[in-house]
Amino acid sequence: MNIQIRKLSLKDYRGLIDSMTQAYGGVGGLWTRNHIKDLITLFPEGQLCVAVDGRVVACALAIIIDSQKTDITDPYREIIAGGTFSTHDPEGDLLYGIEIFVHPEFRDLRLGRRLYDARKELCEHWNLKGILVGGRLPKYHEHAGELTPRQYIEKVKLKEIYDPALTFQLANDFHVKKILKNYLPGDTESLEYATLLEWNNIYYEPQTRAASQTKQTIRLGLVQWQMRTFQNVEAFYEQVEFFVDVVSGYGADFALFPEFFNTPLMEPYNHLPTTEAMRELAKLTEDTKQQIQRLAVSYNVNIIAGSMPFLGEENRLYNVSYLCQRNGRTDEYRKVHITPNETRYYGMYGGDQVRVFDTDCGKVGILICYDVEFPELGRILADQGLQIMFVPFLTDTQNGYTRVRNCAQARAIENECYVAIAGSVGNLPKVNNMDIQYAQSAVFTPSDFAFPTNAVKAEATPNAEMVLVVDVDLNLLKELNRYGTVQNLTDRRRDLYRVSLIK
Repeated sequence: MNIQIRKLSLKDYRGLIDSMTQAYGGVGGLWTRNHIKDLITLFPEGQLCVAVDGRVVACALAIIIDSQKTDITDPYREIIAGGTFSTHDPEGDLLYGIEIFVHPEFRDLRLGRRLYDARKELCEHWNLKGILVGGRLPKYHEHAGELTPRQYIEKVKLKEIYDPALTFQLANDFHVKKILKNYLPGDTESLEYATLLEWNNIYYEPQTRAASQTKQTIRLGLVQWQMRTFQNVEAFYEQVEFFVDVVSGYGADFALFPEFFNTPLMEPYNHLPTTEAMRELAKLTEDTKQQIQRLAVSYNVNIIAGSMPFLGEENRLYNVSYLCQRNGRTDEYRKVHITPNETRYYGMYGGDQVRVFDTDCGKVGILICYDVEFPELGRILADQGLQIMFVPFLTDTQNGYTRVRNCAQARAIENECYVAIAGSVGNLPKVNNMDIQYAQSAVFTPSDFAFPTNAVKAEATPNAEMVLVVDVDLNLLKELNRYGTVQNLTDRRRDLYRVSLIK
């Protein structure tokens, strides 16, 4: 599955109408081809769609209005000037959401949330005060006999009633400004009532207009995972989804899980030799990868799925990390440097590819635990444009953790990048060779004036299950590379030495 959020084009019209028809069942009428053409001409950045495998299945339409010239309490048709959209003002200060819908077959992917997030980013990039939308009340007809619209809205706010439109909008940080009458003629479900909702842009600055529309502040969610036994694999997936839900709720762009975080599932095979037990666990890897990829799409967050055992070519066992991107793409990295422990107990083999991955938040790389103790890999990734390095790790003692931590911090400084590490904590007595854990997850930075004096952006509490949420600024890396007190990447003696891949 390939999911893409992009600007709408006129060639998408047929898919748009099909999805709108399925979403509304004909209520309120359909946008004509000329309507869409006019909107794209007036404000192309505000017309967004979601394409799944090339098929348009969701859409959001918007214009910009001037809050000083437009009475936001006017009826919907007046604000959009009867469908001529002449009220669109490029110099205005509010984004007005004309339309948003998702094809019913794709609603479990939370595509509506993605479109709202895209609108919020658009609002921030264009330095607009906020977003205004009109929202139907599709469940109101079921309660109209005993509740007024105001009472109904209050009960939805208190979560005593679930309304698929209003509940969703409230969950996306919108608040109700006004109750609208005769909003959508023919809307019998809402009895033609609606809400005028507003989202406020806390980054709004009067009299300025941001020029860049490229996201540079990236939010990382690091999961410091508690090793625990699970009754079955479904319980394990529930725990994974819990943490994905948490970091997504904080607006994270990435979620990082630890190395071998699924080893509690080895418990049923504890009677087997460790090599065979790990191979049994590897049989679950494909399904686990698919489950996590589904979560990445559903919760709109890129997930580094820790690492898991994988049976590859010639029945060889590898330690693999998957980058499950929220656009539906999956990339993999196989641990290059296998520890003596992994060789002795599991018979694992090392991978042979070192590369960065392109994401919607820049270029990222993955090194698994022991890999980060080899500076050559970090330098190769840096030469490929690395901005954020993710290191899922598993260490049983503080000595092992110290090696990973100090080497990870060195990689951040010498390669002028951010390095995020996440490990497991607690005990796992019913799984051989996985009995104790030690970890303190952290995000490391380069060491210069724009960064923390100790080059540690944030760190978790040692040996406690928790989530660490951290913002990193990619613009600071660009400034460091050009104006830093020292410039490690620029000042290398390429005439004297080099680090490069052989294959």
